[in-house]
Amino acid sequence: MSQYKIIFTGPVGAGKTTAIHTISDSAPIKTDAAASDMTKTRKSATTVAMDYGVMNLTDGEKLHLYGTPGQERFDFMWDILTSGGIGLILLLDNTRADPFLDMKFFLDAFADFIAETHVAIGVTQMDVSNRPMIGDYQQRLKELGINPPVFAVDARVKNDVSLLIQALLYSLDPGLEA
Repeated sequence: MSQYKIIFTGPVGAGKTTAIHTISDSAPIKTDAAASDMTKTRKSATTVAMDYGVMNLTDGEKLHLYGTPGQERFDFMWDILTSGGIGLILLLDNTRADPFLDMKFFLDAFADFIAETHVAIGVTQMDVSNRPMIGDYQQRLKELGINPPVFAVDARVKNDVSLLIQALLYSLDPGLEA
């Protein structure tokens, strides 16, 4: 039985904890604490170490899902969590002041990991703010010289999170069956 590790990252409030909770086949582990800085303007609690869940695949294989803290002050956890990972899912909140700045920040912060693996990007909160659009993200990514899969996702919808994970897995191995 093979076991694989996928990392979820992105800014505070982008939906990492929710996505892992939505897709995990077992009760997820969360390390939330009361928000004590500017984060509390967005939500009352925030991840301080990691989130963890497991997806059981049909052939007995398992995907271990790790969510990073979104605050830069917890970035020491990012290297720890990416160790042994096969890919990165970057979630971006479309309601934030500059989601393109967030995207560039996390792509730069995880550049070494992405270079060794792959990344798929999910844009959340598009039901609240439909601008920028997915095509705008694709254009910015093209300007950065990369072309990862990019989707509008609702982190509360299992099918959306599953599609994002499938896109990541397919980018890792185009021969995979859906």
